[in-house]
Amino acid sequence: MQAEPSRTGWTGGCQCGAVRYRLDAEPRGANICHCRMCQKAGGAPFMAFTGVPTAQFVVTHGRIATFTSSDIAERGFCSACGTPLTYRGLNSDRISVTIGSLDEPNTVEPTIQLGIESRVNWLMGALGLRSMRTEEWMARNNIVAIQNRQHPDREN
Repeated sequence: MQAEPSRTGWTGGCQCGAVRYRLDAEPRGANICHCRMCQKAGGAPFMAFTGVPTAQFVVTHGRIATFTSSDIAERGFCSACGTPLTYRGLNSDRISVTIGSLDEPNTVEPTIQLGIESRVNWLMGALGLRSMRTEEWMARNNIVAIQNRQHPDREN
């Protein structure tokens, strides 16, 4: 299921704000990838992506650094804070962005899982664990406030 973007459209960027981007087309092909390369690139059990034609991807601020992670693909990231931002097949006319780097990640919903041979065996159980909101975690740890250095989820 994909929703229309709200007031910000399909925009996104890194955690520190050094890199910002815009998608000029509705993203398609949203997926979750469990492959070992995605696990290592994201430092997480999986990465989530959605994509557009390369011509519809515009970097609006800063520059995306790239790492050629294999002989078929490169991954883009912010060189200042390390946020994973893109995945692009070297011979592809499409580019994928990490769904988590979108300003409104709920506007895109993955429809397929890839690389399931590497899915960590504890993932399904972990999603059923007891949950708490950030405010509750802060209260339990006697944290009154957090000085957030993260760029806001919007264009300036």
